Amino acid sequence: MSLIAQIQAVRGMNDVLPADVGLWQRLEAVARELLEAYGYAEIRVPVVEHTELFERAIGEHTDVVEKEMYTFVDQGDESLTLRPEATAGIVRAVIGNGMLRGQRHKLWCTGPMFRHEKPQKGRFRQFHQIDVEAVGFPGPDVDAELIALTARLWRRLGVERVALQLNSLGTAESRRAYRTALADYFRAHESRLDADSRRRLDANPLRILDSKSPEMQELVAGAPVLTDHLDAESRAHFDALRAALDSMGVDYRVNPRLVRGLDYYSRTVFEWVTDALGSQDAVCGGGRYDGLIGQLGGEATPAMGFALGMERTIELLRQAPGQSGARSPHVYVIVSGERVATGLKVIESLRDALPQLRFELSLGGGNFKSQFRRADRSGAELAIVLGEEELGRGAAALKPLRQGTGQSECPLAELSERILAALGAERGSRHANGGRGGSIGG
Repeated sequence: MSLIAQIQAVRGMNDVLPADVGLWQRLEAVARELLEAYGYAEIRVPVVEHTELFERAIGEHTDVVEKEMYTFVDQGDESLTLRPEATAGIVRAVIGNGMLRGQRHKLWCTGPMFRHEKPQKGRFRQFHQIDVEAVGFPGPDVDAELIALTARLWRRLGVERVALQLNSLGTAESRRAYRTALADYFRAHESRLDADSRRRLDANPLRILDSKSPEMQELVAGAPVLTDHLDAESRAHFDALRAALDSMGVDYRVNPRLVRGLDYYSRTVFEWVTDALGSQDAVCGGGRYDGLIGQLGGEATPAMGFALGMERTIELLRQAPGQSGARSPHVYVIVSGERVATGLKVIESLRDALPQLRFELSLGGGNFKSQFRRADRSGAELAIVLGEEELGRGAAALKPLRQGTGQSECPLAELSERILAALGAERGSRHANGGRGGSIGG
């Protein structure tokens, strides 16, 4: 008999297992609630786009376009690409669906992105982002609000080991002057450039500032500073943003070397970084892209946005005290082997009466001892025992699993109320405000 080789997951594309799904759901729920509170509406865009969209939006000489995109030619002989980021697709949707014409939009989306990078902790080939975009807002006030939103998100999640870095890239015109000064500086030290930096020197010398090579750091540190070449309007914009952040008490550090990895940025750029994830320190970042919509064929429209890396945020959540991805049942129901049908009837009635609670039924049989072991492993706070004797009296036994108190008995008709009392006043209050009441029949 031949052996079939086990099929492995694609390298850099990972499963999210049940033990971690709770953390993902918490991040998604907190982010959704916060974005709705700030007036952002969800938009959903395709995972696959025409390759030209990313070449024009991100920049042909960026690492993303040159090295990292998953690009293929389909049966219709079209070059298509799995999206490496979401902003370009959202801009394409806004233009293509006639959403401009002087209108303003606050939009967000979430989902998988794809880049063919070397997999390592915090960097994967399929990764997930929450992407937020404010379209049609020219002033620094929206920059400040978006950054304040991200600061509030960290607080709600209980994430502490993050710090904000801030910079301004100026307009395209002021950046051209800076680019010339930067190219002159690096050409004067060309013998010290690594291969990647030499390649970037003519195509886009700003990318050299983003070099992660340790040998390049001293040279980069001595390069001209972009903020010294800002035009007056960009400087005023940046000063107003800083004043707004100061007034809200949002801490930040100006990092004149922060350029971000995509060519469409202008003026404000920012990153939230952490010291908790090793070399992959950027957790959330973004900035203004006032020229991108016009560049892709729409009316010239200012815009600002950011993307949050979900895998890296989940790792920070995992490190925070008191966080868990597991979602244990509140109540575990143990049934005598001959009374499974009764157990199913009772637990479904409980789910009707107490929809805010999670119930798990001990399926698959087994003696009471083995079922109690499963109940303990489930993480439930309370066990309900439906044994032959108890059911014969029209009752059930309640056994707290995380306390030293003993087992007690109650009539089936009072079971929902006794469950709430056993689980505590907090859940009882939630039940009174939103759950349905009702008695349980035997």
